[in-house]
Amino acid sequence: MGVAGAISDTRTLVITGAAGLLAGALSMSAGEYVSVRSQRELYEAEIARERKELETQPKEEVDELARIYERRGLPRDIACRISKALSADLKTALETHAREELGLNLGDLGSPIGAAVSSFFSFAAGAFVPLLPFIAGFGNRAFAMAAVLAVIALVIVGMVSARLTEQNIWRGGLRLLVVGGGAGVVAYLIGRALGVTV
Repeated sequence: MGVAGAISDTRTLVITGAAGLLAGALSMSAGEYVSVRSQRELYEAEIARERKELETQPKEEVDELARIYERRGLPRDIACRISKALSADLKTALETHAREELGLNLGDLGSPIGAAVSSFFSFAAGAFVPLLPFIAGFGNRAFAMAAVLAVIALVIVGMVSARLTEQNIWRGGLRLLVVGGGAGVVAYLIGRALGVTV
């Protein structure tokens, strides 16, 4: 939208749009990889610390788990019996302490590569929508078609997101339209101002 505000040459728009798509998708992908990798390393360090405590201070860890269950409403004797039973095996104890103390599921710490790939294709797909009319060669109508496609895509994605989080789908669609559409309008106006002054 920003480049379309500055220039009208379709070939340049397609080249800059494709470059922006690739740069943005790679940037988002790299950022997501680093973020999830760092988060996973933090979780792994916490789990390793918990494992060491289970190995070197088993009694204290049993008591700690019992206190957690007590705070959740179990009587002291039942909390102690459950804690002892769950602590008898190191693997089960580690899984239980990770879940109850740290709020972590050992089988679901997040995949940095999966997050990076997902982010890359999500960004690329979103960026491709307004670029499509220019690639298809719709000439003078390409910008208007790009804007309409972007509006439709924003509303649909907002509605789907709201549906997945069990929120009002119309509010979700409108929210993403206002945020994404607002960003597009600002980019267009900046491009327009640059196109006039440069």
